[in-house]
Amino acid sequence: FQYCHCSRCRKFTGSAHAASIIIDPPNFEWLSGEQHVGRFELPEAKHYATCFCRRCGSSLPWLSKTGKALVIPAGTLDYDPAARPLQNVYYADRAPWYEEAGSLKKYDALPEK
Repeated sequence: FQYCHCSRCRKFTGSAHAASIIIDPPNFEWLSGEQHVGRFELPEAKHYATCFCRRCGSSLPWLSKTGKALVIPAGTLDYDPAARPLQNVYYADRAPWYEEAGSLKKYDALPEK
């Protein structure tokens, strides 16, 4: 489980980083909806690809271009995966406006203005 700060992951997620759970491909199978999966590969990227639902646009698990890893976007899970992030990768490429979440104010709901 890692946070990726590369510019591709930031652009795809629209966020400061992608939260990704990496598993071995044989440990994954689609239970339904596989026919709705779209895939985008950036030709010049060694590993990067993305998958998305063609019906709703949601991010979906994707197989790396090498086929050696399956990446599950953690935010798409409906349950606690029990794993926790272990590292930040491409941290040198983080957004210039990025602030560590632990250093920011915390609210349980949208604060009043």
